[in-house]
Amino acid sequence: MTSSCCGPATASSDIDTDDLAALCKAIGHPARLQLLRHLISHGDCYFGSLADVLPLAPSTISKHVSILREAGLIEGSSDVQRVCYCVRPERLAQLKAMIGTL
Repeated sequence: MTSSCCGPATASSDIDTDDLAALCKAIGHPARLQLLRHLISHGDCYFGSLADVLPLAPSTISKHVSILREAGLIEGSSDVQRVCYCVRPERLAQLKAMIGTL
């Protein structure tokens, strides 16, 4: 006799699982989650030093920022004097939608 306490699991097959995995990997580190949340809380653009956000070496912060950029979750632009970082809301919405289909 087989018994199940839960109904059958269902998942949407129309999502790009490779893309979802890449996004999950990008947010899979606490420092990257903190950086992303910090940028979200600042709205349009953050002009400060991200090295001031976390007690990590600037090179470590840079690596985390690179991973978030490669996943398309943030973008940055720079001029001679400063760098602007911002969240890509459409990409964040894609991540939320994909996770919602699990």
